[in-house]
Amino acid sequence: MIQPVAVIGAGPYGLSAAAHLRARGIPVRAFGEPMVSWRTHMPKGMLLKSTPVASSIDAPQRGHTLADYCDDAGVPRLVTDEDIIPIETFVAYGDWFQSRLVPELERVRVVSVDRRGTEGFELKLDSGEQFTARAVVVATGLSGLSHLPPELAAAAPDGPTPTGPVSHSSQHGDLSRYEDKELLVVGAGQSSLETAVLAAEAGARVRVVARGKGAVGFGAPPWKQPKLRPESPFGRAWSLYALSYYPHPYRYLPPQARHFLVRRILGPLGAWWLRDRYEGRVTTREIAAITKSEAREGRSVLTVRTPGGRIEELAADHVIAATGYRVDVNAMGFLGPALRARLATSRGTPKLGAGYVSSVPGLYFTGMLGGSSYGPVMRFVCGTEYASPRLAGHLVRAHG
Repeated sequence: MIQPVAVIGAGPYGLSAAAHLRARGIPVRAFGEPMVSWRTHMPKGMLLKSTPVASSIDAPQRGHTLADYCDDAGVPRLVTDEDIIPIETFVAYGDWFQSRLVPELERVRVVSVDRRGTEGFELKLDSGEQFTARAVVVATGLSGLSHLPPELAAAAPDGPTPTGPVSHSSQHGDLSRYEDKELLVVGAGQSSLETAVLAAEAGARVRVVARGKGAVGFGAPPWKQPKLRPESPFGRAWSLYALSYYPHPYRYLPPQARHFLVRRILGPLGAWWLRDRYEGRVTTREIAAITKSEAREGRSVLTVRTPGGRIEELAADHVIAATGYRVDVNAMGFLGPALRARLATSRGTPKLGAGYVSSVPGLYFTGMLGGSSYGPVMRFVCGTEYASPRLAGHLVRAHG
């Protein structure tokens, strides 16, 4: 009996990889709840920052783009750079993609993955089943990787929670719970700014706490993009064009350069369409650093250092940390300790070779987990266009 390939994760990257493998005739077992991070860790009313051209999940055959879904579902067609995608539409698109191209998706959780000699990998499911796979594709996305800086974690010793002094932005499906409350939202990226706007629109009094002078900014609308630069899914710029369509050479850069570019390119910036909803509704507080956080008499208190060097306190009913995500293979508890010990890593992220294979033959990582090797485009759905066919091709050649 031919051992299957296991795909762990059913977000855009997991679904795309599974679809490409199935199209090549490879037996696949894919696991997870479809679009679970998008469905449960994004706030109600959220709109995608990415444009429609950057939001299609790559498929091995035509007819499965976001626009194709809109036509099939009879909803307004999303095709131009000025079309804004509601989160509900994108989740429904992912479900539609899964039902057509990965219909055998198993909605169970992979509990553990361990190397089984030279025969592949031993997997255990929360259903109690154990089986052997010849290769494993890890596409778990943001799951378990939310980052809370130590200076904020100090106020939440039992972990962040929406009902405690500090939470993470990924924990909010509905911000209406903070109506008539005072909030501090820490961060300067789209997650921070949109969370702040949605909370304010739900009746909260919101201040965004952002590090650096002029830290809060918004992108230019499509009609103001430079005309004499190449187009990319993220705007017109040579750097964005290179990172979008030629991510393969990225892994040959020095580690310091790769990690720097992942942080800085396509970094903190609000969407152009968010500016009007933000201004006049949300207050911005620029700081140099947060030095301490604590819960005091039912309030959340941040001690901050101002750009001028003064120490001040900011108090509110609750603090939301929109502080992003950090890839760390040690946080992936389903990977056995022996397997994790064999993985070559760089600052906690897996070092990947051609075709997204790790230092452990047969173990692949894709999506955000491959960002430090293939660049910031791996944080976005459009990265499936590059990653999935190459991963599938490499796996077929090595294990087909």
